[in-house]
Amino acid sequence: MLLPVLLLALNTSMAPAQAEVAPKRALVDFRKQGGFAGLNDRVIVYGSGCVRLSRRTGPTIDKCLTAKEQRKLRGLLRSLRIGGSERPPQGADFIKYTLAYDHHRASRYRLPGSWQPVVRLLDQIMEKYWAPD
Repeated sequence: MLLPVLLLALNTSMAPAQAEVAPKRALVDFRKQGGFAGLNDRVIVYGSGCVRLSRRTGPTIDKCLTAKEQRKLRGLLRSLRIGGSERPPQGADFIKYTLAYDHHRASRYRLPGSWQPVVRLLDQIMEKYWAPD
């Protein structure tokens, strides 16, 4: 009688660990790096609607977007055109923006028109949800 209960408890305790190992599919991956402040921000939005947020300093934060935020992002992504990467400009204090979406990745120093609303929303998501304890 005790053996079936013990097996059930072991199987139940192992299930969450196995679920965490399953690969997550990134919907969009955004990085903002550089400048005098030494930015190194990253926002990964997964197909599930959850995000992973990280900065140069502090912890990595995992949160889930609201349904409204998910709809807004998916709508903006439909108009996104990644295009090609830019060469780094001469000098210092430039911010490099890197976007990866739909099997395309590019880095830019000046934001193209279709990038602007997506980057603005991803920056807002970072500001709203990245708050170290």
